[in-house]
Amino acid sequence: MSNSASISRVALKKITPEVSGAMGSLHAAAVSAARDAKVEPELLELIRIRASQINGCAFCLDMHTKDARAAGETEQRVYALNAWRETPFFTGRERAALALTEAVTLVHDGQVPDTVYAEAAEVFDETQLAALIWAATVINAYNRIAIATRMVPGGYQPTPKN
Repeated sequence: MSNSASISRVALKKITPEVSGAMGSLHAAAVSAARDAKVEPELLELIRIRASQINGCAFCLDMHTKDARAAGETEQRVYALNAWRETPFFTGRERAALALTEAVTLVHDGQVPDTVYAEAAEVFDETQLAALIWAATVINAYNRIAIATRMVPGGYQPTPKN
């Protein structure tokens, strides 16, 4: 992706506030579903980072690595996430979620393989699987929005925990 600022991009929130609001509502509903299903917020951040790595979304990588670190994620795991299969840093549950996230993100490469889905279904119940699929779907949509509109990374700061 080029950092060229030669052409101004549309400000989606300004031009289509109702659609941006609906996207925010979808995100909030996905977060709520994950919370209700008892999917760990830290796992959701790993999902968001991994999908953003695959999609090359600098804005979302900046945001979600900061959010993960603010939530207590280690630098070692954040740095190694791109090579999670090659490290001992992730649990079986996290590995299953990351594999599912990659399959959803790369769905154009041959759908979500039965083996990937089955591995996730061994460690997550149906409510949790649904939440994971929604989390992956929402971050993929946000990645596409940020990339298409060339949202500039660097300014985001996590909300301080009280």
